[in-house]
Amino acid sequence: MVAVYLITLVGNSLILVMVRVDDQLLTPMYFFLSNLSFLDICYSSNSVPFLLFNGLKDDPTIFYTSCYGQMTITIFLGMTECLLLAIMVYDRFIAISNPLCYTIIMNNQVCIQLAMVTWASAFLLAIILIIVIPAHFCGCNVINQFTCEVQALLKLTGSNTPVRLILGLVIGILTLPLPFIFILISYTRIVVVMLRIHSAEGRLKVFSTYRSHLTVVTIFYGTAIYMYLKPQSRESQDQGKVISAFYGVVTSMLNALIYTLRNKDVKDVLRKII
Repeated sequence: MVAVYLITLVGNSLILVMVRVDDQLLTPMYFFLSNLSFLDICYSSNSVPFLLFNGLKDDPTIFYTSCYGQMTITIFLGMTECLLLAIMVYDRFIAISNPLCYTIIMNNQVCIQLAMVTWASAFLLAIILIIVIPAHFCGCNVINQFTCEVQALLKLTGSNTPVRLILGLVIGILTLPLPFIFILISYTRIVVVMLRIHSAEGRLKVFSTYRSHLTVVTIFYGTAIYMYLKPQSRESQDQGKVISAFYGVVTSMLNALIYTLRNKDVKDVLRKII
């Protein structure tokens, strides 16, 4: 766990530094990637240090206010990543479908506005969701989870009113299935454009610029959809604990490794820095 966390910090921090210091990476794609790296650092730091500290105790405990705060930050950052991955694939779609006007469409101002809207929208949705989650227990106070996941915490509260359930479902659709469907549609259109390229070498070159993002999307949405949209049972709760650890800890590390080890531009810049 310590090694995974250190790799996450070093890998994502390295991406942030490279995007800042090298002109080769001053593009919309790497601007959004730097947002993703910063997000992954925050996401891991929200839970991993406390998880490591609590793992040294015979009887791990956490104050409810601390747990509630950890859950709030997790929801906010998770929603932000969902929306940010959708923005990143939109950027790639514009790059391949309209390359001549790409720099005009995705100029600096547009990129900054898209990033601000992404973070602000996720913050607003997270605040709305947190408001409807009661800040008190209703009986048992034992969390069947490694961290303060929203599903585990909701089981300890006496809150099952239709309004809360409907609002939670609407927000869940806005931040998981809807962006995922948008990503699928965008990638379908990208594939259509790629098939129009006659040379196999040209298609392979274009695909190489998308495989990193496609891998990250597959890992992130695969684990998130499994956790939050699968019907809950006793067995799925136990499996969910493992998936939750993977989703909250390993995914952030994999994002950094995928974008550093499988990205030619980043590797070239890293060689120059070294």
